Amino acid sequence: EVVDPTRNVRYETMSYMPDFNERDQEAQVNYMIRNGLIPCIEFDQQGVTFRENSRMPNYYDGRYWTMWKLPMFGATDARQVMQEVRECQRNNPKAYIRILGFDNIKQVQCM
Repeated sequence: EVVDPTRNVRYETMSYMPDFNERDQEAQVNYMIRNGLIPCIEFDQQGVTFRENSRMPNYYDGRYWTMWKLPMFGATDARQVMQEVRECQRNNPKAYIRILGFDNIKQVQCM
């Protein structure tokens, strides 16, 4: 199959995999928690980077998504995180939503 790169929008690394159902997402979140990462939920209305305000090299609009509440420092299982994802979906029905794994020691997003 030949893919048209101008119409083939992808969102992060996992977008190249088959769609995750809720059970798959829970498995990923449990993996984050087991490995000491802190789940964080973000959402965005467009879900893509674009150039509107500047044409400078390395400048893109839409790089930063809005964080849903605070990172879930006390999360001990995926059900808590998925409950927050559902609440985010109810409050932002047309938004793209992603779950990040944050390393609080290195202060970086890892997953």
